[in-house]
Amino acid sequence: MKKLKAWMPSRSLRWLVVIGTVILFASSTLRHGLFHSNAWDLGIFDQPLYLLSRGLPPVSSIIGVHILGDHAAWIFYPLAGLYWIYPDVHWLFAVQAIALALGVLPTYHLARQAGLLERQALAISVVYLLYPLIFNLNLFDFHPEVIALPLILTAVWMARGDRILGFVICIVIVLGCRDALALTVAAMGVWLGIFEKKRVYGAIALIAGLVWFYLATQVILPHFQPAGVLGLSLYAELGNSIPEIALNLVLKPDVVLRRVLTFPNLGYLVILFAPLAWGLTPRHFAPMVAAIPQLAMNLLSEKEVQKNLVHQYSLPIVPFMLLVVIASLAAGDTWIQRPKTIVLWSLVAFMALGQWHLFGTRYLSKLSTWQATHRAIAHVTTQGSVLAPAALVPHLSHRSRINVIGKAEDVKLENYRYLLFNQRHPGGLSTPEIVLELVNQAKKSPCFQLNFQQDDVFLFQNRCGMK
Repeated sequence: MKKLKAWMPSRSLRWLVVIGTVILFASSTLRHGLFHSNAWDLGIFDQPLYLLSRGLPPVSSIIGVHILGDHAAWIFYPLAGLYWIYPDVHWLFAVQAIALALGVLPTYHLARQAGLLERQALAISVVYLLYPLIFNLNLFDFHPEVIALPLILTAVWMARGDRILGFVICIVIVLGCRDALALTVAAMGVWLGIFEKKRVYGAIALIAGLVWFYLATQVILPHFQPAGVLGLSLYAELGNSIPEIALNLVLKPDVVLRRVLTFPNLGYLVILFAPLAWGLTPRHFAPMVAAIPQLAMNLLSEKEVQKNLVHQYSLPIVPFMLLVVIASLAAGDTWIQRPKTIVLWSLVAFMALGQWHLFGTRYLSKLSTWQATHRAIAHVTTQGSVLAPAALVPHLSHRSRINVIGKAEDVKLENYRYLLFNQRHPGGLSTPEIVLELVNQAKKSPCFQLNFQQDDVFLFQNRCGMK
């Protein structure tokens, strides 16, 4: 009990964790219930977890890849235990909400460890929770990296407090959340060893990060993923392999500068730093050494989703920005010192960059077919294969085979037991015209029976011996 009280020392902190968890879980659950979750990435994680919990090969039929072939994230194996208890996608929403909210605790302890007063430490905890990426990413389906966020902060707290066992446990779990996090861990080792004078901790993180990066990218991914390391095509101008890209980062500075010095990158840096700009003092930027690998990948990438506060790609940068803010505030070098003003700045940034407004706009767009969609899903009564819009895949992914509607000429309807179409809201990979063509094909086929039709929602069932 004493250790628990030390971990969560004040009632305010406890309420902050509880309220944060409830808001985050309710938000992602509501989005899912309004049919705005997606096959990517919720469906491709939910299906293998279900299969794994049932002793079946955890292969996503959507992308045709084993769960370890998607960024070597072994953390899904212990997560499958939740599905063994009861298979439900809401487990992932709960894990994500709890993990993100728990980041409040190490943030608070790091602030107190740095010498901040109670009120200042609580303000920094609120700053963490109001950082727009926390709320926005929670709405973007599920990503195992969220589990790493509080653990990175905790690892730093443990290192500064000379708790080596806790540090090692945190590092090991972080590495299991995504292959690219190995570079963050390795860079954190450099920062700890050189700037924090924690040489043993730095060496552990550096070696562990480099070893796991090699194992993940050169052993595990090639075995489970025929295409190898996902995302290398985004850096094609620098090379076709990790060693080649690493070498060209040094040998081709002109290419690097051309890729980095762009207006999209400038805009990305502005929104990345703006919510914490009041406390990002350059003289305390040493922790950002650990953020260099992820920041470099985002700036060098051709992918626009790596340059916003909606997707998961900026998540490993957040802990180290918070460490800069804490150090700056402790030294009295920030623009703002008063806790209330600090929280107000964060609230304004959240209102400007948070995706909360989608609940009054985009997330209400499918209400006209909401009831019909629910009724159609209820008619899928077996574990047979399903073809469905991307937004409905996470509602039906507890089966060995499910796929997303794409181009009509690419779809073989006879391969599926159930065909679920929504002509009014066909999904990102389809159009109303494609759906209409597929509906007409199903109606003409002697194998398919129309089991349900309402508000442009159709459910067909294959009666020709499909399982």
